[in-house]
Amino acid sequence: MATASPLKLRIEGMDCGACAAKIENAMQRLPGVSDINVNYGLQSLSLAVDEDRTSRTTIEAKIRALGYTPADPSEHVMSSSRRDDDRDSAEGTWWSSSKGRLVIGTGALLLLAFAVSYIEPDWSNWAYIAATLVGLIPIGRRALAGALSGTPFSIETLMSIAAIGAVAIGEAGEAAVVVFLFAVGELLEGVAAGRARAGIKALIDLVPRTARRQTGSDIETVPVGDLVVGDAVIVRPGDRVPSDGTVIEGVSEVNEAPVTGESVPVGKEPGSTVYAGSINANGELRVKITRTAADNTIARIVHMVEEAQGSKAPTARFIDRFSRWYTPAAMAVSALVVLVPPLMFGADWFTWVYRGLAVLLIACPCALVISTPAAIASGLASGARRGLLIKGGAALETLGKVRTVAFDKTGTLTMGHPQVTDIVVIEGTEADILAKSAAVERGSSHPLGAAIVAEAERRGLEIPKAFGGGIATPGKAVTARLKAGFVSVGSPRHASEQGEVPEKVRKQIEALESQGKTVVVVSEGKQLVGLIALRDEPRPDAADGLAKLRALGIRPVMLTGDNARTAAAIGDALGLEIRAELLPDAKLDAISVYKSEGPIAMVGDGINDAPALAASSVGIAMGGGTDVALETADAALLKNRVTGVAELIALSRATLANIWQNIMLALGLKSVFLVTTLFGATPLWMAILADTGATVLVTANALRLLRLEFKA
Repeated sequence: MATASPLKLRIEGMDCGACAAKIENAMQRLPGVSDINVNYGLQSLSLAVDEDRTSRTTIEAKIRALGYTPADPSEHVMSSSRRDDDRDSAEGTWWSSSKGRLVIGTGALLLLAFAVSYIEPDWSNWAYIAATLVGLIPIGRRALAGALSGTPFSIETLMSIAAIGAVAIGEAGEAAVVVFLFAVGELLEGVAAGRARAGIKALIDLVPRTARRQTGSDIETVPVGDLVVGDAVIVRPGDRVPSDGTVIEGVSEVNEAPVTGESVPVGKEPGSTVYAGSINANGELRVKITRTAADNTIARIVHMVEEAQGSKAPTARFIDRFSRWYTPAAMAVSALVVLVPPLMFGADWFTWVYRGLAVLLIACPCALVISTPAAIASGLASGARRGLLIKGGAALETLGKVRTVAFDKTGTLTMGHPQVTDIVVIEGTEADILAKSAAVERGSSHPLGAAIVAEAERRGLEIPKAFGGGIATPGKAVTARLKAGFVSVGSPRHASEQGEVPEKVRKQIEALESQGKTVVVVSEGKQLVGLIALRDEPRPDAADGLAKLRALGIRPVMLTGDNARTAAAIGDALGLEIRAELLPDAKLDAISVYKSEGPIAMVGDGINDAPALAASSVGIAMGGGTDVALETADAALLKNRVTGVAELIALSRATLANIWQNIMLALGLKSVFLVTTLFGATPLWMAILADTGATVLVTANALRLLRLEFKA
């Protein structure tokens, strides 16, 4: 027996959750088929199949019988290896689709029947009967295929019964109108679903089709898909970067808004990282490719959003379970409407059969089934456009319910690297002290040493040459011989061990340390010449981001392993509740306590915070488009800004509100039409609008999320 092999197909015409359910039920009944995953948002089907038991031809035939068109994903689907081709696989104009042809056909038949009834009234009924039955053939065929494949209570089944019933009671004209309106509703549903998918296609379109690859002195234009790691490409002003890479020559500003949502252009120079889809502004760059087109940042974001749209949110799973018994229950209610009044009260059969058929049409569940996934898909796409990457509907729902947001300190609320904040001169000048310290620390891998060198370079100081390199005493000091003599940069404790530190200097050290700063002492020989204070400063937007969270009713807290004094300095500056000196297990315990009071989000840099991110209700990783930001936690802030946390929560709350609006809209319209039907005020053609109209309204409402303006 052969082993199961993976198969992926694009399913054209699959535009709602009910469509996906029919295909999934059909696939489950085929022998040798497993691991079925149907994603109507992407119009894709993936499964594992033992072709000795079920052939690919059988699978495709089953899909066609249900009224959908299977296609090779290598030509159409947004696969990571063929993203350029997707733009060439346009879905075409509406009239060229199967749903468009059904609208045109049923509309033409309806007009023809109307013309016959006008010219020859005696043939009127037969003309409408013919129009109904011919238009009903593809719908009835799909209903029968669905029933044989495990979905007996489909919308096509309800439509077929209602249309045939209307013909049977002599309302062939209304039956023909119902068939036409059903076709129009399905077409509009497909158009709306296509609009939702356009959000992902817009991301794909950010990456150019071609790149200017440099080989020696030659420059050739090649497809982006042909680029390999190590290639050098030329990016001219105004060009989009073809794939992720590192600048090896040139200086410019790059607009990374398409990738991170950051509107301010970012300066780039040799050694800087650039991302696929970002726009070069004013200088030519030579870039070394570090990721292929299939693996660049845009491709990975698209892939993750696609996967997220395929995962079901809790509300969506509930709606799915609800709809399984809702449709058969609605059919039972329709039967009761037909039978009870005539049998028990002697009412007119024609009247109540007509009303029962209207109830059947009103009961179609499409609008209800699509209410949640349409909003989730739009919310995920809206976030991706703004640099807010959310990994699935469950995370998107949970974000809107959090009551506490816990932040790590280093790299999350702060910049993640120390900066020189103060230089205290004991002897000499600031510039002299900083330059000599930088000479000692040059080549050091210690963060404090690197910060001192960076500050000297930022000020444009001439850094003296050190002879023989620095000598490090771990945890104490680094000493190097300069032209002027030996210079040491070390801890205050080391300085006191080498000689007496004056009382005035000790008080200055204590004052700086009380502000959460780390102080190093600079000495020439045995003589103290100055102090340098450094601190990992809060992010520029940290205070604003926390204020926006508080405005949303969220309680922000800081959980850090740093010492209490340093944590207090940052926490007090930001007005933040803090818990410091937490070992990893203590941090997990703290999250558990907060979690017992309500859902909690944890925000970290995605590396050393992985356990805490996993333990929280929803984990949020900071990181400007890095591997960590894309692969860690439940959500990622590509902007790398604290304000993004409030934007995530605002987006989630807007999506949750949209979901409930959709549910109430779907159920509300059905309830109103149900009442009017029972009182005889709803004709059949209006009853079908109760579902098709609601479906279009629900989808249109969900698409509003794509234009969401954050007020957080």
